[in-house]
Amino acid sequence: MDIELKRPVFTNEDCIAILGDLIAINSTNDHEITVAKYLQKLLKENGIDAKVLRYSDTRADLLAEIGSGSPVLGISGHMDVVDAGDPTEWTSNPFELTERDGRLYGRGAADMKSGLAAMVIALIEIKHNRLLKKGTIRLMATFGEEVGEEGSQKITEMGLMDDVDALVIGEPSGYDPAFSHKGSLDIRLTSKGKSAHSSMPEDGKNAIDPLIEILHAANHHFRDSAVENELLGPLTFHTTIFKGGNQVNSIPAMAEAEINVRTIPNFTNQQVIADLQKLVDQQNDAGAQVKLEAYMTQDAVETTGKSRLMELIQQVGSEFRGAPIKPGVIPAVTDASNLLRDKDEGFPFAIWGPTGDGVHQVDEYVEKDLYLNFIKIYITVFTQYLNAQKD
Repeated sequence: MDIELKRPVFTNEDCIAILGDLIAINSTNDHEITVAKYLQKLLKENGIDAKVLRYSDTRADLLAEIGSGSPVLGISGHMDVVDAGDPTEWTSNPFELTERDGRLYGRGAADMKSGLAAMVIALIEIKHNRLLKKGTIRLMATFGEEVGEEGSQKITEMGLMDDVDALVIGEPSGYDPAFSHKGSLDIRLTSKGKSAHSSMPEDGKNAIDPLIEILHAANHHFRDSAVENELLGPLTFHTTIFKGGNQVNSIPAMAEAEINVRTIPNFTNQQVIADLQKLVDQQNDAGAQVKLEAYMTQDAVETTGKSRLMELIQQVGSEFRGAPIKPGVIPAVTDASNLLRDKDEGFPFAIWGPTGDGVHQVDEYVEKDLYLNFIKIYITVFTQYLNAQKD
């Protein structure tokens, strides 16, 4: 079922070089505009206009299209990466693509510059070989996915998803695609007290105490909840940062806790905030001064996974793997939280891209053959999905 290109633009070596160029751009939680400009130039050199949607000197989304009219297939990937940590712990330079034993190492190699590169290369090959007979492929490359998903939020607010009929996000999944994922919620609790000498605590008000009470009650409330999602499992609730006080013999006047919650469709971000606010209110009614701020909220994504897009993905993916592939769900959040806003559960959607190991860790890599195969896979699935659509 693999589409043979009569006039390929890129060799395998070219495809690896493009990924190497992207890895060399240090877009750690910023500087996505450099990635966007590189891809814009690559696309322009191959006859595709691309627009850099600039939001600051360092941050931008990228938009490009081939074809015309409906249906519209959206394809998306993010341009930022997480911090590489201590580079001395890496076997090789995290910002220099290095091949060892059939693996391509570098920060973002799996998450997700290989998926993004494969989509861009596929777009160019489809255009050059005139494979698209019907519809539009719209590339939406985003900034800030790793922290807050700001880029996909802006794309959604601009209405660029309004006419999209199906969506593929190239996050690292391997051959097995996903069609749903948990949400993510970041909350900050700030407690104000009054400082005093610890030998005379009655002269002050300990800012830590009400946070301890709130978090203790919250742990039981959320972790003991019987609410689960059939596919995604239970909600998870964890305090991940706690700060308070500045001297051991002083009553702390300020304390702060930050919480990450992984939500499910039947225990939503809004419900978590409301439940936690009740616990805060109980402490404030007793004299505390605690403020709740939900500073990042991304909803869970729940689709059925039953669509012609997913059927085609299973067919093509199984042929490349040489064994059946199984659609499923993932716990991590993607740009789909924004891009699928207002889409119903039957919307054709897949998280599907090349992977390896070491995501958000040292020595991150993507499997070389998997990366090269996904270029062919994307060419096949994108064109066959649109070309087979009925008028």
